[in-house]
Amino acid sequence: MKTYQTLLFEVDDTLLDFAAAEDAAFRKLLLEQGFTYNDAWKKDYRLMNQELWSAYERGKMSRDEVVNTRFSKFFQKLGKEVDGRLLENSYRLYLEDGNQLLDGALALVKELSHHYEMYIVTNGFSKTQDKRLKASGLFPFFKGVFVSEDTGFQKPMREFFDCCFASIPNLDVQTALIIGDSLSADIQGGINVGMDTCWINPSRKENVSAIQPTYEIHHLNGLLELLKINSQS
Repeated sequence: MKTYQTLLFEVDDTLLDFAAAEDAAFRKLLLEQGFTYNDAWKKDYRLMNQELWSAYERGKMSRDEVVNTRFSKFFQKLGKEVDGRLLENSYRLYLEDGNQLLDGALALVKELSHHYEMYIVTNGFSKTQDKRLKASGLFPFFKGVFVSEDTGFQKPMREFFDCCFASIPNLDVQTALIIGDSLSADIQGGINVGMDTCWINPSRKENVSAIQPTYEIHHLNGLLELLKINSQS
């Protein structure tokens, strides 16, 4: 197996439990607007949100279009007209409190930090990701954090990675590995720049796309086995 020197990690649903953070923020937003949570509404919102972010990844929508209209569109379906920009601000504040770690994440990055140069590469909002990474305890183990809001580009765009690489000293793409849960953002992004990729797929979803990762693991601890590291934690 190839020897790697640099590991690039996604944050959400790779190290932090974004589903839990999103659920808590969504519940608080509904309550703020006078609605009682139900699973059907959450399912409708998640589907709509995924479609909007998918359009963003394909370059069909801007980030501002996604975040400033998603809640106005959603609450319109519930019969209430709201200011999407104001609700996005409320939601963002709620989301910043979501720092739930995925099982084994902190021990994993602590161990890997002894062997690799590690960086965060993520789509999202700088303030939100910074607060969540620091509150979770993950932040000190990474040499740098790169967020799409700062670069002006998003994964899987090559320009996003070009911005990241320009700030990583002596990076050799051939000895770098990107680890993430998204085939369309993380894995395709790595492929676009000629980097090996590791898809984290805990639910063992069938990959019916044309995007083929270099490796696939089903739990974070699988990364230690993949990289042949005996944990000292």
